[in-house]
Amino acid sequence: MSKKQNRKKKRKKTVGEKILNVLLYTAIAVFVFSLIKVVVMLAPYYSGEKTYDQVKADAIIVEDKDKEEKPAFQVDFKMLKAENPDTVGWIRFEEPSVISYPIVKSLDNQEYLTLTFSRTPNKLGAIFMDKDNSSDFSDRNTIIYGHNMMVGEQMFTSLHNYNEEEFLRKHPYFYIYDLENKEMKFRIFSVGEIKSEEDNYRIDFPTEESVNEFLETCKYSSYYDVDVKLDAESKIVTLSTCTDSNSEESRFVIQGVLEE
Repeated sequence: MSKKQNRKKKRKKTVGEKILNVLLYTAIAVFVFSLIKVVVMLAPYYSGEKTYDQVKADAIIVEDKDKEEKPAFQVDFKMLKAENPDTVGWIRFEEPSVISYPIVKSLDNQEYLTLTFSRTPNKLGAIFMDKDNSSDFSDRNTIIYGHNMMVGEQMFTSLHNYNEEEFLRKHPYFYIYDLENKEMKFRIFSVGEIKSEEDNYRIDFPTEESVNEFLETCKYSSYYDVDVKLDAESKIVTLSTCTDSNSEESRFVIQGVLEE
């Protein structure tokens, strides 16, 4: 091979190496950019989760673990009210156990979409009661909202476990505690996806007939038939979150009736 041919081969190799280097650096840049976007997206989830972990650690009262009987679940509402005067209660599921949060109530239904219980800006928001409900859970239908985060299990995301009938049969209850630490046990009787303006969100009932119509609507909208006694004296709690499709027009709701 002549010297001239050898120089041409080296030049071709050098050009090829430059192209490969450009492609490599481009790929690294895209990877780093994508990684930064993922970190930025997930950071609020992490910080919000840590905020609520701390709230739970501070507020849930753990009784003597040496006792044979299971200790009663209790909440330090005095501490919670000092941190956030909007506190009206606490909601808890045995499963999905991640759903154990303070409940707040504002003058509107927008504030706690982007504020945590500790009033820090975060996309997790808070679990909050409808502004038109009575804070003492005395209404025929009390509505409680929480985000479906799509990522992880925080807030009301895990309510979607109830899309499976077997899960409902195994875990048919949730619990709410008022400011006096009174435990209210709710039996789930309706699970389904509904329009955001459906009568399931009704709060005012001027007549007994209107209550019965409401209850029929709730049962009709459910995926499953649940053998639960309902009448005009029933007290309902409606848990509302976004659907997995994040539709603006539809909501995923779970409704429970208070067991005396």
